[in-house]
Amino acid sequence: MATRRVTVRGEGVALAGEVGPGESWAGAAARIAAPLPGDPVADDLSGEILAFVADPDLRIDLRAMTHGDLPILTRWLTAPHVRRWWHSDGEPTLERVTTTYGPRVDGLTPTRMWVVEVNGRSVGFVQDYRIREHPDFALLTPNPDAIGLDYAVGEPEWAGRGLGARILWAWMVGATRRFPDAEEFFAAPDHRNAASLRILDKVGFVQGTWFDEPTRDGSVATVVGCRLDVRRVLGGTQRGEPGPAPRGP
Repeated sequence: MATRRVTVRGEGVALAGEVGPGESWAGAAARIAAPLPGDPVADDLSGEILAFVADPDLRIDLRAMTHGDLPILTRWLTAPHVRRWWHSDGEPTLERVTTTYGPRVDGLTPTRMWVVEVNGRSVGFVQDYRIREHPDFALLTPNPDAIGLDYAVGEPEWAGRGLGARILWAWMVGATRRFPDAEEFFAAPDHRNAASLRILDKVGFVQGTWFDEPTRDGSVATVVGCRLDVRRVLGGTQRGEPGPAPRGP
């Protein structure tokens, strides 16, 4: 296999290097970016050169969602750019959102909810789960042991500003700590959701099989299964390699 080239931009410079034998992409970026302030995060890993960026002025954190966040989650789910892809749960009233997401916030279901904060401001959310804990969905997917995720930038003024890849990277780094045995992450956006598919490409996911997923309202969504090899992209201490610096959940 050809050696992968890596670049890391930061403070007006671009540092370059290669992924070493047995080294993850994130591990190589961290090594190359050692002279720069801030942790390197994925900028675009879909090309021949793996592009990272180190920007200490842009901090993205994920915190556990609480019941106090459900009103803002309701507002996010009402926003047209989100509701287009999250409409199957019905009208996003506070009552319905509380019924659907409250048990997840309370830890009563396998799905966990996280609020995305950009420089301290709540702008969106991520939910994650081990796929095998949702048996009906597991029958449709290639790896029931993978960690599944769904995400949205809820605040309209923050959507379309190139934050998606950085948000997913923050989640990915945190997920390697919470699921230290995970070898794969999995997402399945609607096949028409080009923006989401592009974000996944940029952080190292690979598009795979299309399949039809039944939704709560009785319709069927045609989705694209996207898989990320955790060992190759992120590494991790459980695999004998220092992983990326932890941020997020």
